Amino acid sequence: MDALRLEWAGGAPKLRAADAMTRRGLVTTVSSPVGTAAVVGWVGSARDRVRGAHALLDTYGRQGAALPSPPGDYAAVLVCRDRILLTRDEQARIPLFFRESGGRVNAVSTSARALGGTGELDPRYFCRYLTGNMAQPHTDLTPFTGVHRVLGGEVVELSLTGQLRGRTPRSARPATGASAPTARGLCLDEAAQDLRLALETAVGRRMGATTACHVSGGTDSTGVALLAARLLAARSDEPRELVLLSGRFSQGELATEQPYLDVALEAIRRHAPAARPVIVDADDVADFDDFRHHAGDADEPHAHAFRAPFWSRLHGAAAGLGCDTLLTGCGADPVADANPFHLHRLARTGRFRQMTRQARAWAEGSERGLRDVVHAYVVQPALPLTAERITALCRGGTVLGGLGAFTRPRWLRPGFARAHGFREARIAQSRFVFGRRPEESLYDAANYLAAPDPLSWHRAGQDGFFLSHPFLDPAVVATMSHLPAMATFRPGSPKAVLREALADLLPAPIRGRAVKVPFDNLYARGLRRHGEELIALCRCARHPLVTEMFDTETLCRAVREARLGIGDAHSWDRMNSSLALVAWLEGLSAGS
Repeated sequence: MDALRLEWAGGAPKLRAADAMTRRGLVTTVSSPVGTAAVVGWVGSARDRVRGAHALLDTYGRQGAALPSPPGDYAAVLVCRDRILLTRDEQARIPLFFRESGGRVNAVSTSARALGGTGELDPRYFCRYLTGNMAQPHTDLTPFTGVHRVLGGEVVELSLTGQLRGRTPRSARPATGASAPTARGLCLDEAAQDLRLALETAVGRRMGATTACHVSGGTDSTGVALLAARLLAARSDEPRELVLLSGRFSQGELATEQPYLDVALEAIRRHAPAARPVIVDADDVADFDDFRHHAGDADEPHAHAFRAPFWSRLHGAAAGLGCDTLLTGCGADPVADANPFHLHRLARTGRFRQMTRQARAWAEGSERGLRDVVHAYVVQPALPLTAERITALCRGGTVLGGLGAFTRPRWLRPGFARAHGFREARIAQSRFVFGRRPEESLYDAANYLAAPDPLSWHRAGQDGFFLSHPFLDPAVVATMSHLPAMATFRPGSPKAVLREALADLLPAPIRGRAVKVPFDNLYARGLRRHGEELIALCRCARHPLVTEMFDTETLCRAVREARLGIGDAHSWDRMNSSLALVAWLEGLSAGS
């Protein structure tokens, strides 16, 4: 989606924003003696986008690029008196790209497809994409040769004529939680107070004039909605509305979530009686509905396009009520829970007896075997590629058997993988996911895995809002990352700090539940309903890169195995990503 565009005419920069996006408040353009800034999204506060845009322009325009990224969900182009700056927030929710040749940038846009749609495709990108669904937001590569991505928190500096002067990576944000020495002594109550404060600030920063909260009946989304309701009640002098958005299933496993949803809505409306519950009937929705549209029209291949039908149904309901932001509980599972890679830290520092004792507690609390816990959080982070290779050998015999997050799927042709750097891509991906200190890498990886944002971006023009995720706010992540394991881990009680932080708000049935029903039934229904269509999509693909990249018959076998329930979440993700890539390439062919 081309929300803003910067080009050069007669050697002078010309900055323009899409009229429809500007009318809906999704793009804010401001000017001052420093220059002009076009901001997609919001800086500082979703409530006051003009003030945030001015603050960004004044800060970067006067002081240069070597500054921490201001909080917010934004991508911005700043045309100053003596230079041009391109930047994004640290979480990289909103995309920004530039087309460069010979050290000179000739166009900037929020759409990679708009910059390179008729150009040459870069096969290295597709190898990186196929290593896992976190590959896109943290790499410079895009599907199009010569089109580059502005990374999260990065500042790209250009001259007024478009010469590329430099790319400054994000500056480390000062920790907002307790300092390391103090954190060692924190108890659960103190940790909960720190998290509550950070989460309240994150929710308040994201609330607009009409805020929608996705409420599923779980701890995470219910907690965000309760905090929004309290903030709304505390600011009764400001005209604001709250919409409680939920999907309802009257049959199947997901129907058992309805009592929790009813309890959550009742608790939220006690704090904000004027809140409007919007219950969307989702019985007829299945994954992969209208898959060619959701995957084929995206700006880049969208690994989670199979789940787009459900989110689209909810987004449409919120858009009909004029919401200008939609808050979710995405990110709470990895961010607000105890960090399991603490076991890896104990092992690499030689504290094996303590590691074994705590691993046994993890196993008992999560109803898993000790061997599984040690393999997942100690062995695999240390030797991720070797661990996956051994697992694949032990579980061979099917296309999906043993397929993990990094190994080459059997349908990806070995020649294509060798020629275009698949080995290097999976090494880079494994280092990103685990890093030298997996307990720290967990938070960066969670930011790119947790939220289905490409759909939000693709629909923003018609919906009038972006998704926003308080649990992925830098202050919340910093608070949790500085808490010691003893303050966060309670066997049998996931997200213990979060539950304690919201103890006065969460109703007892929700505060006490440890397991939430996943969307497996929606996925299985989608494969049963659309499996033959997906197989036909692979077999009839016309784009030459599909047959060059994939053994389509092997990919079709993977679809059949998934319909029978063979495989696991990792292998299904790899298959879903590949199907989305086929649909995207076909959409590219149709567009050209």
